[in-house]
Amino acid sequence: MANRRYERSTVADRRYEEDTERRGRRRKNIGNTIGSWAFLIGVILAVIFALTGVFSDVIMWVLVIIGIIVGFLNIADEESEPFLISGAVLIIASAFGRDVVGINEWFRRILDAMLLIFVPATIIVAIRNVFTLARR
Repeated sequence: MANRRYERSTVADRRYEEDTERRGRRRKNIGNTIGSWAFLIGVILAVIFALTGVFSDVIMWVLVIIGIIVGFLNIADEESEPFLISGAVLIIASAFGRDVVGINEWFRRILDAMLLIFVPATIIVAIRNVFTLARR
């Protein structure tokens, strides 16, 4: 009799763990979906605002907030190192590329707008990565 109770308890525990794991994956997928959409919308807005030449403080803050959302929601722990490398290269290339393509104003504005998204996202991911490394 006691053996059957133990088996039922073990089965119930396994089901609970599976449900909890499934819910955790669902939350992570929702976060990734929101982060992916934020990234895509941010890049599209950056290009549109750069091409139209409309850059107000509100638009700049919107792009920065999109970068923060991307940094928090879109990048998982296992993706942080490739993102940091890619983000650093993109930031460096955009910052130095502005001077090289200074002749073409709309291209320079696109690079500036992309910086407004990638700098905060890269900083957030870098800070998260440092905390992850410190926990180990």
